[in-house]
Amino acid sequence: MARRVAVTGMGIVGPCGLDELAFWDRLVTGKGGVRRIHAFDPAAFKSQSGAEVDSAALDAALAARGWRAQERCVDMALLASAQALEQAGWLTPGAPPEPQPIATIFGTGFGPAYAVSEAWNTVIVKGLRWVRPTTVPRIIVNAIPAQVSMQFRLTGAHYAVVAACSSSTIAIGQGWRMIRDGYADQVLCGGVDSLFVPAIYAAWNNLGAMSRNPDPARAARPFDLERDGFVMGEGAGAVLLESFDAARARGTRIRGEIAGYGESSDAQHITQPSVEGQMGVMRSALATAGVTPAQIAYINAHGTGTKANDQTESESIRAVFGAAVDRALVGSNKSFFGHTMGASGAMETIASLLSLENGRIPPNLNLEHPDPDCHVRLMGAVAEPLRGEYVMKNSFGFGGSNAVLILRHVE
Repeated sequence: MARRVAVTGMGIVGPCGLDELAFWDRLVTGKGGVRRIHAFDPAAFKSQSGAEVDSAALDAALAARGWRAQERCVDMALLASAQALEQAGWLTPGAPPEPQPIATIFGTGFGPAYAVSEAWNTVIVKGLRWVRPTTVPRIIVNAIPAQVSMQFRLTGAHYAVVAACSSSTIAIGQGWRMIRDGYADQVLCGGVDSLFVPAIYAAWNNLGAMSRNPDPARAARPFDLERDGFVMGEGAGAVLLESFDAARARGTRIRGEIAGYGESSDAQHITQPSVEGQMGVMRSALATAGVTPAQIAYINAHGTGTKANDQTESESIRAVFGAAVDRALVGSNKSFFGHTMGASGAMETIASLLSLENGRIPPNLNLEHPDPDCHVRLMGAVAEPLRGEYVMKNSFGFGGSNAVLILRHVE
């Protein structure tokens, strides 16, 4: 018999704060985290805005736990995971962790980009023989879940999911399946990415998919007629998934439920999204949750702010929801903290769960002139009540990787 899957812990590290309370306050009060890039001088780039994690605050958070900085992705993943594990009652602040049979699945689009960049720089500046052998365990993508599992002594399976912008949504979906089907009782799922290194940022800049708006506060504008691309972001999110029976037996607080999940591949184009692919994965997620489009109160869209993505996603939503399309409000958290790549699904899932828990939907920042080709019921400039118990979270990545979660409020 399929088991219900509860969320018992959440952790967030991002441009809108390094904890859940700061993150949610910024979202409901409409305070975005986009600014001119600080990690390097962006003067040579056409896209100069980014949504970065405050480095001083990150260092202070690591120091407060007695941790030495490692690699930026690893550091953010560790902090988000610690928050989720502590909240769920699997980790006691200040006490050494005890071995727990918890699985660890983290999604990422690029992995430890800072460590890779350091290796490149060493080769260029000093030569091949100066590359340290310790570079290997620093740059492997599964260094992220491995370091999390070692730091907190999580003895269940650990692995990384790499599927572009859908990575952490798929990680949560895999954790959901493991618990639903009885392969695990607890799974720590998350996502992390940080790409503010010049060589990688230059590739995205030259691709032409990022906003060139000179005003950082107005650069991220999903679904707006004047949108001109996404804004790069960085961060980490983690959720502790648990079977309802296990969570109730422990008497722990349940923050929400993963009610359904769908995944698919467009199998068409490496960068262009597909209406058919998105329609299929939304329908699959609804079917596994056993709900109809009319029961969805809010769609937390992929909503990148590119012309193709927002229009395609809007068409897909209209096709799937039909007569119920005007019942669900549509919003994009990327207007606040940019496109965090492989971390976006986890961070936006946390935002969605907080929306369900608090009964409020964050606004769409910078939606001044809604694009008539994005003909869905878009959130406006202020937070609105969430009237319903189900939320759909969409993630669509390069390579045609699609993943959708159905989230449910739990009293």
